[in-house]
Amino acid sequence: MTPGILGGLIGVLAILGVPLFILIAITTLLGALATDPGLVSNFFIDGVLELEKEALFVALPFFTFAGYLMSESNAPDRMVRVTRALLGWLPGGLAIVAVGTCAFFTAFTGASGVTIVALGGFLYPALASQNYDERFRLGLITTGGSLGLLFPPSLPLLMFGITSGIYLQGIPSAPKVEIQNLFLAALLPGILLVLVLSLYSYWVGRRVETERQPFRWNETLRALGAASLEIPIPFLIVFLFFRGIITLSEIAVVTAVYLLVIEVFIYRDIPLRQIPKIIRQSMTLFGGILIILVVAIAFARFLDARKIPDEIFAFLKSRIDNRLTFLLVLNCFLLIVGCLMDIYSAILVVVPLILPVALEYHVHPLHLGVIFLTNLELGYSTPPVGINLFISSLRFNKPVLTLYRASIPFLLLLLVCLAIITYCPLLSEILVPAEALQWPLEKH
Repeated sequence: MTPGILGGLIGVLAILGVPLFILIAITTLLGALATDPGLVSNFFIDGVLELEKEALFVALPFFTFAGYLMSESNAPDRMVRVTRALLGWLPGGLAIVAVGTCAFFTAFTGASGVTIVALGGFLYPALASQNYDERFRLGLITTGGSLGLLFPPSLPLLMFGITSGIYLQGIPSAPKVEIQNLFLAALLPGILLVLVLSLYSYWVGRRVETERQPFRWNETLRALGAASLEIPIPFLIVFLFFRGIITLSEIAVVTAVYLLVIEVFIYRDIPLRQIPKIIRQSMTLFGGILIILVVAIAFARFLDARKIPDEIFAFLKSRIDNRLTFLLVLNCFLLIVGCLMDIYSAILVVVPLILPVALEYHVHPLHLGVIFLTNLELGYSTPPVGINLFISSLRFNKPVLTLYRASIPFLLLLLVCLAIITYCPLLSEILVPAEALQWPLEKH
């Protein structure tokens, strides 16, 4: 099959609404058949075998289930109550609460749209009651919905670690990606994004005439007591994992079981009869992630066999002769990708393409992962087709053009953060052990 016919077939299937990962799988299958029929089984079966070797793979279904338990419970309400009791006295306190709660929630669910749907119902009217204007409310919730993607145990962070880790195994001259180092690399950039939006919320809050909630020890202690079983979860994950007490897979199992017990039997937010439904929903998402991971590995193998990354690098090298310019082009490209694709499809399609090219420009994979996920966070809310804009439009029954205007101030601030993250690699590297940042063989 000629490339023209293959491209036409893929185009027709795309118009018919065939999911992107299926289109990529078809491209890989037909491309492999055209190159060497014997490669087909190697590409796809090797993908399954590679995943079997990944200890992190066991963590994905349990973290997915844990995220669904959080979204179905009243945990978001308790988190808002705690942060409001602590920060309600501060100018912009409720808006800062919204930023922090969105980041916390997205870190567990890994799905920005879920955060907007789950939290928007009470954050939006709560902000309205504090006299924040509509544009600020819409922009804050829409852009805040994707802030947690850089915090553990974010599923996209885990997926990038697995996909890039498997790909880099075949490149002896490249540094390896360990998930604990990826978590460390993403931590400060994630805090930067939350901090900048919090400072902006404080600045806006100073201009809003509203009655602030005074700090009261009784209310604070009651709020902390109500959420005392949930607040320690992210801190325990980080502590247990980085101290090497238990593995990430074991942490995922413990987290899922712990949340099941407290949400069903202690808080009683979720009736026991709903657990099978939650299991089905979470495992449906995990099944999709599993298929995407297998297709991503097969696609990467196919691209490598056809020397596609080498051709891309040769094309770029003739036009881009330095690392800084490459990073600028990469950011522009990834922002477009973030608008057009969901994050899991982006990992499937883009990581195998950009990872080997980034290595040629001596961009460390850990730094690349942070840049990649930060761009996709912004892409979710970037006009004209960022998915968060349409989810918020439906959730709050507002024209999408209103969401465009509301998101612009937040996006400009986040773009400044993206530039800092991109051109100041120290922010991603300062917490990472020095040995993890070394290149096995210096590239020339």
